[in-house]
Amino acid sequence: MPIAVIVTLAIQIALAIHVAKTGRSLYWIMIIVMLPLIGGVAYLVVEVLPGLGHDPRARRALRSLGARLDPAKNRRRIEAELAHADTLENRRRLAEECLRLEDYENAAALYRRCLTGVYASDPHFMLGLANALFGDQQFAECRDTLERLIAANPAFRSVDGHLLYARSLEAVGEAAKALDEYAILASSYPGEEARWRYAQLLGSQGRAAEAREVLQTMLKREQVAPRYYRNKERRWLDQARSALKALE
Repeated sequence: MPIAVIVTLAIQIALAIHVAKTGRSLYWIMIIVMLPLIGGVAYLVVEVLPGLGHDPRARRALRSLGARLDPAKNRRRIEAELAHADTLENRRRLAEECLRLEDYENAAALYRRCLTGVYASDPHFMLGLANALFGDQQFAECRDTLERLIAANPAFRSVDGHLLYARSLEAVGEAAKALDEYAILASSYPGEEARWRYAQLLGSQGRAAEAREVLQTMLKREQVAPRYYRNKERRWLDQARSALKALE
């Protein structure tokens, strides 16, 4: 049997099953069977595609596909809105989009434009700027920005900001201070990344026994953690296993 016939038959069966499962009129099955290509296309155009706009999962899938096909589409849209209205909200949105696209230089410039007037010490904008600076490998400035953030906003709390601070200290060679911060994060960060980075830095400082203990703790936690957590933290847990073997 020619491959084209097999593919056409498979599509017909799939569409017929879709008709039955979604409760659509069964006359569509007859149309799909009698008009293999035209009937299938007609069913998709008339019945399936219009409904995608009302299905949250379909909308998310379409947005995800669009982002992969044209990663800068959303950025261009926000840039046009910012050109039309240079508001704080539009600057923030564009800064976040640049950060997502790893355009760290422009993200930093936009966050600096946000940090003016009554928002000159806004902790969220300062944290965004610190993320952009770290991504741009301006580690000392990232550290300084985070220290100014805490000085201006002593009640502000962010575990991601805390981890970024520890990483910036490590990046500028302040290993002792970084270890102090990682030690705190090892018991407070809601994930395994902080523990992994703590173990790595301990190992690089010749403290292999302590590094091994942290890695073993990660793997013990994995044994009792729910599946969603194990899946979410798979990258760090796999690296912990590899690092532990290297230390043995």
